[in-house]
Amino acid sequence: MKGNRFDTKLIHEGYKTSEYHGSLTPPLFHTSTYTFPTAQHGEQSFSGERDDFIYSRLGNPTVQILEERMAALEEGEAALAFGSGMAAVSATIFSLISSGDHIICSKGIYGCTYGYLEMLENKFGIQHNFCEMDTEEELSELIQDNTKVIFIETPINPTMKVIDIEMIVEVAKKNNITLVVDNTFCSPYLQKPLTLGCDIVLHSATKYISGHGDVVAGIVVCKTKELAERMLPIRKDIGAIMSPFDAWLLLRGLKTLAVRMDRQCENAEKIVAYLQSNPIVKEVFYPGDTKNKDHYIASKQMKKGGGVIAFTIHGTKEETQEFINQLKMVKIAVSLGDTETLIQHPATMTHAVVPKELQQKMGITDNLLRMSVGLEAWEDIVADLRQAFTKSSGNKVY
Repeated sequence: MKGNRFDTKLIHEGYKTSEYHGSLTPPLFHTSTYTFPTAQHGEQSFSGERDDFIYSRLGNPTVQILEERMAALEEGEAALAFGSGMAAVSATIFSLISSGDHIICSKGIYGCTYGYLEMLENKFGIQHNFCEMDTEEELSELIQDNTKVIFIETPINPTMKVIDIEMIVEVAKKNNITLVVDNTFCSPYLQKPLTLGCDIVLHSATKYISGHGDVVAGIVVCKTKELAERMLPIRKDIGAIMSPFDAWLLLRGLKTLAVRMDRQCENAEKIVAYLQSNPIVKEVFYPGDTKNKDHYIASKQMKKGGGVIAFTIHGTKEETQEFINQLKMVKIAVSLGDTETLIQHPATMTHAVVPKELQQKMGITDNLLRMSVGLEAWEDIVADLRQAFTKSSGNKVY
């Protein structure tokens, strides 16, 4: 008997030890190609008469275990693994649009996603509009006859704004538009957009799915097999496949996703409380904070507040940078979801590609910082923040 609860699926879904010589851990199939007993067998495999592995750019047993597990966790019909989060974003959007189509995005997205959208517009005439997505009316006004995709992040990177998924679903369905949700900041442990009516959910698996800062990867989970089948030739021909070793590492990381995220959420709540009590801190943005304007929406669709905090300080860009320069244990680095606590300056790092004027509209100011809370003792994280505030403000203790 195999349990159906989420924490159990993290460890067992998609893998039967009896099919792999009793190996407790899924084997790593580190091979580029596969042999056929006869030429006729090979012909049948390539024609689709046989569902065999042919070449690891097309499919791999270790990668397949990961895909089946992720599909089950997100409650979708099919999943595809990619070599990076941006490969997942690119293939997803590319599978849904044609030259001249239109995309609507949440106002506030990852910098490289913004860069990809700009490239699509410049090269292929695929236009995009940004939307606050606070109301149905606001979103509906932007919909055109050629609008094919609504793409949202929630919470948004890096401002942590939360978008009401159910509200966006209603508009998308009414207008027959495919809704894609970047679920990287939550993972399926905290949020399941497909169960709320979305069509496609994607992850930079580099982040919480891995959890250990040693993988670059992406995952797409589709509500239907038909949507996944539209992406297969794109992944095959562009060559954005995940390596077997990365899939093996992600399967290992997934086993501890629930316990890691519980700890990171608990730590984040403690750190939010400290930051809110610090007079140098201007504003804290965290979905799990009951005083946050988006808390009601977050409580509807997120299990907990997550492990990422954004906050602004009273100061210039230079003073903001000097504060993080004084940190010792907390590392200055992009990415998130790792065991280590990381901090970065979005305006000059992850979102540097976004024009300054648009940064301001997105809420990305020079005094905004994004922190990914790790698994260290929360007291030590706070102590490091405190000493950095003290040193960067003329030795006044905070």
